[in-house]
Amino acid sequence: MKFRVSFVLCSLALGWVAPVLADQGRLLATGGASSIEGAAGGGITPWAVLAGYGEQGEWGATVFGTTVNLPDYRLDVVGMAASYDNRIEVSYARQRFDLGSLVHKLGLPEDSLSQDVFGLKVRLFGDLIYDDLPQVSLGLEYKHQRDFLIPSLVGAKRDHDVEGYLAASRLFLGAAFGYDLLVNGNLRYSRANELGVLGFGGDRRDTRSVLKEGSVAVMFNPRWAMGVEYREKPDNLSFSGESDWADVFVGWFPTKHVAFVLAYARLGEIATLDNQNGTYLSVQGSF
Repeated sequence: MKFRVSFVLCSLALGWVAPVLADQGRLLATGGASSIEGAAGGGITPWAVLAGYGEQGEWGATVFGTTVNLPDYRLDVVGMAASYDNRIEVSYARQRFDLGSLVHKLGLPEDSLSQDVFGLKVRLFGDLIYDDLPQVSLGLEYKHQRDFLIPSLVGAKRDHDVEGYLAASRLFLGAAFGYDLLVNGNLRYSRANELGVLGFGGDRRDTRSVLKEGSVAVMFNPRWAMGVEYREKPDNLSFSGESDWADVFVGWFPTKHVAFVLAYARLGEIATLDNQNGTYLSVQGSF
């Protein structure tokens, strides 16, 4: 209940976002949306872009609320990010994973799992549009799983960890039959089980894996985008398989100060329950 209230309050707050920074800076939608781990980018994967629309010597910031509704589970996320000089980004996200029908099927002692994600992203070189090279950023995320009893019972080895990713993004103007095309690719170094809400490492494997992520989006005009995302997942726990994730999304950016993302997410098997495919909705305000 607390998380539902937080999500509603965050969404309502976005209507009061004042146009205080970067009005004449980067192009609309080039700050991306907020990923479920807080960093700027798509929904299930970050991009090399930084939060907000701040240019050289300017600040940018975002707040967001996201909910993912699946047949047997629900994931709610609220968070924020700030960037400076279009060079460095810091972010925070609180995730709450509602265990739904699994609580009754397995007689679990808790009905939800939660996690804090603290992120740091640095643009190494390049530019999303104006450089010969794509924009390339390096990210680090510190994750702390807050309810470790259930993850420990199913074989997770630790309740916190650090993972890194390298992201490259490029916006090709007019490349898709006259429409702008965004292409993003990531390499992630992680041992997180289901993002980390089921802990880190496991009885099957306790080493980090190099995982592939990618996004492609077509911008039909400055305010509308449609695309797909893919995220490879590790498989560390023997009690259940962990499926790779994918989604198809539509993004609406009516102004530089608010954005909406709606997606159909195919998340596969999660904690023994298969066919976890459902809807993803995210609301973001940019300062």
